[in-house]
Amino acid sequence: METTPPKTGKFGLVYGLILSAISVALGLILYSQNLHYERGWAVNLVSVIIMISVISIGIYQFKKANAGFLSLGQAMKVGLGIAVIAGIVGVLWQMVFMNVIEPDFMENVVERSKVEMIQQNPTLTDEQIAQGEKTIRMFTKPSVMAVMGLVASLFFGSIISLIAGLIMKKQNVQD
Repeated sequence: METTPPKTGKFGLVYGLILSAISVALGLILYSQNLHYERGWAVNLVSVIIMISVISIGIYQFKKANAGFLSLGQAMKVGLGIAVIAGIVGVLWQMVFMNVIEPDFMENVVERSKVEMIQQNPTLTDEQIAQGEKTIRMFTKPSVMAVMGLVASLFFGSIISLIAGLIMKKQNVQD
């Protein structure tokens, strides 16, 4: 009796939504504690650990549903599916946050970045400060941030999927 293998897309969608929900919850927690401007190593580490965990669990659950078998290609499809869904939802959340919850967010980010730039380099001329602010504004445009968010999600998702797939890989000798 032959069984149909599970669909990688289903696992990508389910675990992508789980990763999205956890990431949005983390964002809301940071916002409620007035830490949403702080992007230090601790916040980044927590975000990476969450991403590694959810992608790895999603790949493992696919393997379990596939009678214990997993190819590297299947692991990559599941992991990248999770990353794509989480990336899209993350961009949508970011747009809602910046346009509805805290409309001054980007202006505050630019001002904070400008202050940090001046503190780190007190000898900057007014022209250099203006050029630095122009560069900061270029990278904080919603379209640029959306593309960078999706690219980062896919980049890290592919690395995590590759490593998890290599660790969990188990070929079905009948294939």
